[in-house]
Amino acid sequence: MRTVIYPGSFDPLHNGHLDVIRRAARIFDQVIVAVAANEGKKPLFNIDERYELVRTAVRELPNVSADRLDGLLVNYVIQKDACAVVRGLRAVSDFEFEFQLALMNRKLNERVETLFLTPKDTYTFVSSRLVKEIARLGGDVSPFVPDNVSESLRAKLVTRS
Repeated sequence: MRTVIYPGSFDPLHNGHLDVIRRAARIFDQVIVAVAANEGKKPLFNIDERYELVRTAVRELPNVSADRLDGLLVNYVIQKDACAVVRGLRAVSDFEFEFQLALMNRKLNERVETLFLTPKDTYTFVSSRLVKEIARLGGDVSPFVPDNVSESLRAKLVTRS
């Protein structure tokens, strides 16, 4: 069975992420969406909330599951017996950072391959940062995120006000 890991902070998960997940699910037998702790980013949602948002959003995809990732990605990949890591690329600006990560992971463990997938062109401008900014300013994020994420953003930002 070919398992792939799709890691990220997913703060929050958006439709571009879901598009990459669906594309990976068509290629691989199993996709594990690994929600990374990554506290350096000062997330709006804690890891348990992000995990639950992802788990709920992917529950109808039979070969996709969600998990928490705390620690080195390369160790997690080996632990899950995965054949690769999937990363999404929206634009050329994403490439340099993602390329550095891929090379670092390969240096840490040469068995860990990274594959880049691009989302549908209608999602290339969507980012978690922009979604949060729109939501903070009272805008409608429903075109950009799954329903459960839209509701959670609304609830989270109301409680912070």
